[in-house]
Amino acid sequence: MAMKGYLDEYEKLVIRMNTPRVVIDNGVCSSATIVKVDSSRGHGILLEAVQILTDLNLSIKKAYISSDGSWNMDVFHVTDLNGNKLNDQSVLRYIEQSIETVYYGENIEVNGLTALELTGTDRIGLLSEMFAVLSDLNCDVVDAKLWTHNGRVASMIYLRDGSSGSPILDSLRISKIEGRLKNVLNGDNDVKSAAKICVSVDVTTHIERRLHQLMFEDRDYEKRSKKHERSPMVVVTVQNWAERSYSVVNVHCRDRTKLLFDVVCTLTDMEYAVFHATINTSSDQAHLEFYIRHKDGSPISSEAERQRVIQCLEAAVERRASEGVRLELKHPDKQGLLAEVTRTFRENGLNVTRTEISTSCDMATNIFYVTDANGNEAGLKLIESVREKIGLEWLSVKEMPAVNHKKGDGEEQQQQTKAVLVSLGSLVWRNLFSFGLIKSCS
Repeated sequence: MAMKGYLDEYEKLVIRMNTPRVVIDNGVCSSATIVKVDSSRGHGILLEAVQILTDLNLSIKKAYISSDGSWNMDVFHVTDLNGNKLNDQSVLRYIEQSIETVYYGENIEVNGLTALELTGTDRIGLLSEMFAVLSDLNCDVVDAKLWTHNGRVASMIYLRDGSSGSPILDSLRISKIEGRLKNVLNGDNDVKSAAKICVSVDVTTHIERRLHQLMFEDRDYEKRSKKHERSPMVVVTVQNWAERSYSVVNVHCRDRTKLLFDVVCTLTDMEYAVFHATINTSSDQAHLEFYIRHKDGSPISSEAERQRVIQCLEAAVERRASEGVRLELKHPDKQGLLAEVTRTFRENGLNVTRTEISTSCDMATNIFYVTDANGNEAGLKLIESVREKIGLEWLSVKEMPAVNHKKGDGEEQQQQTKAVLVSLGSLVWRNLFSFGLIKSCS
């Protein structure tokens, strides 16, 4: 009995030692709330902490990631989307409690719903056809997210039966749903780009992480054709710091919400560990630097691997980059609502590049990023015409594309040059440090 009690106390000690410790400080910085996280090293722990902050729609203005042996210390400077410090005590408590439960490996679950994972070739009107099929099969879409990139599409859709509100479990019905949707996704008969569909009722992976995984598995980071090539909005460099056995990754791009999550998610799923990192944002630009190794402790070892990391990180940033006008639909939920709305988009020449669907208390709140049929910015006249057909009180314009979203060649070259100079400057500093010509501050 004494030995059992001793073991119980030892287990409690181990849990206390490994559980992340969170300190939130609103007094140190005048412009942001400081969130400090001390935790034992573990693959994916950094991603979990970043995920919790971004799921609250918080902006991470700066961050410092540092590893000392088997222990991590992460510092995040966060604000709300309006740039204000966090003063809501319930939000602060939620951050503390959520990050501190990361040790226990708790996952997000969607109960009572059937999950669809889809990947395929993107085309005009695809979303409309998908929702039309689901409506015809009496499937109620409760939540969904869809991304498009490089001519590919990935989507997570959560369904329930339109009549009973129960999850869809019948194997014959599931097979019918899969078959109908696969026909829609394979509309171009492109065998090499065949659609993939998976149905599950046991979903534990974070939805946006899963979308990154689906896109990665579909190899969207490869340039399919000149038609889908875009001006580079992100500059990624990768160098090896041989003296310290690190690979140093620099990312320079336009700042936006969830940027850090997208980059860390991709590095984590490519099985790289982040040992040190610095994230800085200024105006609308962001610069992220990561010191990484493989999980086995080795740095990037070949030019092919270096190029793959660059391509995958470029894709990770671009997937969620806002393209088009951001429209918000708030409407009492009803059967066939999404099929009706997206059909109106298609019939009026609007193309959906990204969407977020959610339903709460019988009210649908749906976000659509739309362009014209050629992928260009949709005109206000066209947008207002569509709003009138759907209902001005239901569909609103939430965000127009930034005027300078697409940079000219001169601006683009300046951004790339600046990013490369920053990267080279960092490399020079590291070499001076290695040879003992400068010393770190204690």
